[in-house]
Order: sequence, then structure tokens, then C-alpha cells
Amino acid sequence: MKNIKTIFAAYAFVIFSASSCTKDFLDLAPISQQNGNNFYKTGEDMKNALTAAYGGLQYGGLYYSSMHIIGELRSDNTEITNPNAGSDLVAVDDFQNIPTTSISSNTWAGHYQAIQSVNIVLEKIQAVEMDENLKARYIGEAKFLRGLMYFNLVRVYGAVPLVLKMINNPQEGYTYGRESVDRVYNQIITDLTDAETALPYEYVGADIGRATKGAAMSLLGKVYLTQKRWDLAANKLKEVIDNQVLTKYQILPNYANIFGAANENNKESIFEVQFKGGVSGEGSPFTNQFAPIGSGTAVVSVGNPLGQNIPTADMANAYEAGDVRKAISMRTSYVLAGNTVQHNYIAKYSGTPAASLDSDVNWIVLRYADVLLMYAEALNEQGYVPDGLAFTYLNQIRNRAGLLSKTSNNPDVSLQLPDQASFRLAVEKERRVELAFEGHRWFDLVRTDRALTVMSSKGMQIHHTIFPVPQSQIDINPGPIYQNPDYPN
Repeated sequence: MKNIKTIFAAYAFVIFSASSCTKDFLDLAPISQQNGNNFYKTGEDMKNALTAAYGGLQYGGLYYSSMHIIGELRSDNTEITNPNAGSDLVAVDDFQNIPTTSISSNTWAGHYQAIQSVNIVLEKIQAVEMDENLKARYIGEAKFLRGLMYFNLVRVYGAVPLVLKMINNPQEGYTYGRESVDRVYNQIITDLTDAETALPYEYVGADIGRATKGAAMSLLGKVYLTQKRWDLAANKLKEVIDNQVLTKYQILPNYANIFGAANENNKESIFEVQFKGGVSGEGSPFTNQFAPIGSGTAVVSVGNPLGQNIPTADMANAYEAGDVRKAISMRTSYVLAGNTVQHNYIAKYSGTPAASLDSDVNWIVLRYADVLLMYAEALNEQGYVPDGLAFTYLNQIRNRAGLLSKTSNNPDVSLQLPDQASFRLAVEKERRVELAFEGHRWFDLVRTDRALTVMSSKGMQIHHTIFPVPQSQIDINPGPIYQNPDYPN
């Protein structure tokens, strides 16, 4: 990781893994060759352990690949245009993924491995003699990470096991069954509330990139919005906006300045997964992943173009005329050997990797534009107000994109939002084009109960809005771990 670099290998143990029946607890020693029994002694040890927990965000089952596959490819934003991109990706795109495909199993396993790293920090730090303020901050950071990971899990699978302590041996894993969605959300809210209390508004130097108070507040607002607790969502998101002087968050004047390695951790960014090209295991894959198969070096000059998350024609048409975000977010053609090839591809993550799948580009999880649009949505859901405050925040995002404001009684019908329903759809559309390819679209459609309607209207045979529980997990622990409806058992 760029600023909070993973400098040692933490304990890793995926509960319910296929090997848990036969293998001992996986104990990976750090670079110093100390083992877990004598490592966690000082504040510096805990800093390293926490940094390793941040490293979990880079796992293939998290933000290296799974979260953008689920958040974008599952939606109407992107598609697989070349089957050579991978059969499991095609299955997600076509709503044919089954419990034995790698996307479900990698996402489950990666998140629980990362949660184990967080739980180790939370358990081991209690006995360490160190600065109490720093200890409280580390606990807050760890709880933010755990809250984020469980927020991902509950949105992807629904009910999931709720593991809140370090797992010490394989047999402990069998005691955990799937907990109700409500209980998982209650724990997420507890973790994020605790994190908000403990975390600072900002960091400097090498600590830039760690979770902040604003990140915890913003994520908590999104959690409340997902639960349709409009008043709580609006109040929490308003806190983020009202504390702008302390958080330093702002809408950058130029949309292009949000993205790319040169712009990471900017004032619009609230929380990013840090990647660093040219450092073993620290680079991001997005530049290669999103380049069209067959594009050679026309789109990405180093490494193979993999053809994942290709923007749909519907996505390209979603942008209004004059929207500056389109050219920054995606392209519709490239030039290869002097010939123009018509092919959509994502441009937000462009760059020159150090090697294949080894770019310097971060993944933005939360940014301030997301907060403003969520706040506008929460206000509207509490009650439509003609040209009220919700319009202010919606239009702030539109105006930055070079678009005219929408009003309640605009003489231009295309800019008129006369009621709550029309404002609701306007926010949905604005989120789509503002946050395109950042992993939000599928979760937005599910959150607003619009997934079935939207995807069916575009010809997709959608059967379910949550993913299958990996069959391997059910086979290992049948009963406590069971399959979601409409999937084969």
C-alpha cells in the first residue's frame, strides 16, 4: 500500500474454508520471523498489524476485483463482450452464476480472511502498553474496516456469519452460522459509531489513507440509507457536510482531477484503497482489467488487456449532451495500427502499469459527491420540497459536470422535477453517471428496490438480487450455513 504499506504477513485464516477440516490454524510469520505468540507487544507491532488489516482491502475477494465485478458487471453499467474474459464473469453478467463459481467463493473467503486480521488487532491490542489515545485510534480504524467489510458481505449475501473475535482453531469456525440481516446491520452501526468517536478528521504524512472520522460518518450515512432509515441517514450525512471545515472535503472544480495516480487522496476523496505499482503485491489491476481484449497496446501499454467491465451502449447513452464526465469516465473507440476500432471501455483507471496488473491507481470507496447525492436522496424520501435543499445538492453535482440545474417547474420539461417520484429517478440517474464504474450501481439498484424493474426493462432475465452462498461453505458446515433462495442446493 502506498502510504500505509503492508510490511508483514498477518495471521490469515478463512473460517469454513475447504481445508479447515484437515489443516492446522494458519500462522504466517511476519518478515522479522517473529511468530504470533510473541509479536504483539508494542505500539509499533500493533501499527504493523493494523496496516496488514488495511492490506486485506487489496484481496481479490475485495477491492482488487470482486467489488467492482459485483457493483458494476452485475448492473446495466457494464458487460462482458468477449467470452475469453472468463466464464465466471460471464455468469455474473448474465445472472447465471451458481454456488460453485469463483466470484461468490472468493468474495466470501477474502472478506472473512480480512475480518480475521481486523479481529486479531482488536483482541491483541487490549494487552499492549502504548499511548492510550493512539490505541483508541487504532481500535477505531479497525472497527471502521470491519464495518465496511460486513457492509459488503450483508449487501452481497444477505444473512452472514458474524465473527467478532479472533478464530484460534478450525473447530471454532463450525460454531458460526448465518446471522439475521438486522443483527449484522446492528453490528455494522455499532462498529462505525465507535469508529466515528475515536478517529481524527484528517492525517498527515505517511498516515494519509487511513480511515478518518469523516469516512466513518459517510459510511454510516450510507448504511442508514440502505436500511431506508431516511431521517438517520439525512442527519448523519448532514453532519459530514456541516463539518466540511474540519474534514476539508470539497467538490473539485474539475471532474478529471478526481481520478488517476496523480490525484489520489484528494479533497473530494473520503476513503480509498491504496495501491502502489512496482512494489511486490501492492499494485492494482484495473488498468489492465478494463482494457478491451484485442486492443493490444492501444489502451494500456503494458500487460494484457483483459476485457472486463466493458461499458454498455445503455451506459454510454445515459450521459446528457455536454456532460463532461463521459469523456473522463469512458471511451467509445481506440486506434490500433492506424485503424479506429469502435469499442467502449472504462477510462477512469487509465495509466501505465509497472507490469501487467501492477498499476499505481487507487480504488475510491467513498467520495464527497456520493455524500451530497445521498443527502439529496434522503431529504427527498422524507418529503418532496419544490426547489428545496435536495435540489441544491443535486444541482451542485450537475453544474460541476457542465449541466443545467433541474427545478420543480422548469419550462424545459427535461429539466423539470415536479414531484417526489421524478426527483427520485433524477438522483438515481445522477448517481449512475457521476459514480460510473466506481462499484455503486448494482448496490444502488438493489437498495432502491429498482433492480428487477431496471434490469428486466433492458432485457436481462434477473432472478435474484443477492449472490449464492459458496457451496463449499455449505458442504463444510451444513445447517448453520445454508443456501439463499432460488439457488440450487
